[in-house]
Amino acid sequence: MESEKSHPPRTRSVFRNISPLDHRYYLANEETFEALSDYLSEEAAVRYLIRVEAALLKAHLSRPGAEGAEYLKDIDTLEERVSPDEVYREEEKTRHNIRALVNVIKRKVPPAVRSLVHAGATSADILDTAQSMRVRDAVRAVALPELRRLLELLIDFTLQEAETLQVGRTHGQHAVPITVGFWSAEYVARLGKSYREIMRLAGDLRGKLSGAVGAYNALTLIVPDPQDFEERFLAHLGLAPSEYSHQLVEPEYLLRLLLEMNTAFGIVANLADDLRSLQRSEIGEIREFFGEDQVGSSTMPQKRNPWNSEHVKSLWKAFCPRAMSFYMDQISEHQRDLTNSASSRFTAEYIAGFTAAVRRMAQVVESLRVDGAMLEKNLGAAGDMALAEAAYILLAESGDPEAHEKIRRLTLACEKSGGSLREEMEKNPPIREGVAKSLARSLGITPEEFFSHPGMYRGQAAEKARALAEKYRGMLKETQETTI
Repeated sequence: MESEKSHPPRTRSVFRNISPLDHRYYLANEETFEALSDYLSEEAAVRYLIRVEAALLKAHLSRPGAEGAEYLKDIDTLEERVSPDEVYREEEKTRHNIRALVNVIKRKVPPAVRSLVHAGATSADILDTAQSMRVRDAVRAVALPELRRLLELLIDFTLQEAETLQVGRTHGQHAVPITVGFWSAEYVARLGKSYREIMRLAGDLRGKLSGAVGAYNALTLIVPDPQDFEERFLAHLGLAPSEYSHQLVEPEYLLRLLLEMNTAFGIVANLADDLRSLQRSEIGEIREFFGEDQVGSSTMPQKRNPWNSEHVKSLWKAFCPRAMSFYMDQISEHQRDLTNSASSRFTAEYIAGFTAAVRRMAQVVESLRVDGAMLEKNLGAAGDMALAEAAYILLAESGDPEAHEKIRRLTLACEKSGGSLREEMEKNPPIREGVAKSLARSLGITPEEFFSHPGMYRGQAAEKARALAEKYRGMLKETQETTI
């Protein structure tokens, strides 16, 4: 009771917290952040460390000739009986987090097995193994489902808008026609590959039980085959051992996962940037939902800002540079130094920031509205000049080696006269006849029909959009069946 009096329960407003993840973004993502807390909070960190120590005890009790199977029930309840507060109070004495945990666990298990607690392990065996489990579980249980939902929404949107005509853009300029579904299929394909890779890498995180320098020095005094014992210990936790370890698990397992998450983060930010641009007043082709009570500006009542898309990109700006720390944590001198001890703790924040951005992007995509009138207006803004490429290709197909230059000159004439490309071609019979000949052969239509409907020159945009959407829908179905 003495310790309870010296450490009363803390009540704290979230608005007293320093990190915006713990107030502003927590309140905006309460359900998601609560789910992540089961894996990434300090309470979860202690709980996972206990789970690893418990697995080590079970491995010792399963050794040939070992006694104490009757104590397994006590070991299975360690997570419930050891609190983070108790471990932290012990750490005030030991000034060592794992030794504090070991001391508390020893008080919770029967005397007959106390000598087996932490036997053969070094701190990093427990810490790195627990970290791999926590990140694996957080990604699988929370981050990947959010990314999956975003992908599903993008797939639905792509199929819905596969045939919706849109002017293509390169370098911020109107190019040739595409479809809205073809535009969004880009993000289906890019995110789909990243989703699959994140899933694979999360499943390949590793643990270790190889001791202070990774050479199994301590375990050789306890068991005849230390590497077999390591495998059996990690099997309790669903992990494989690091192929090589000094005091640390090879950092590249986690590094590759975090870098792939950063790749996915960049794709989501790119989508947000595209959506922000498409919502410009002068473009206005797509708009995210804007609530009836929502305010776009404190002074301009008419504003309907694309703030959700901007928010996603802003989160990416805050978290993307943390990849540099991931790379820096790759380096540890000789068998280990402690230069990753502080920086690695912020991995949890990165995963939370990434997941929050993905969740927000899903809300944006779910609310998207397409403005058909603006799409049609923008597609027709340059008249048939969007078909200049088509005119060049058709003329070249008729056998004219100077086709590109001839059509380029016609576009200059259009700019001077303000007329259409078809009108300028009519003034040049050889060009018109060459184009007409190729059109009749390839599409079976006349130049009048073709150049009056720019949307006819959309290539395979709709077909490609549908194919990609169905491909990644199938991939999601397969991965779901694999993980169930």
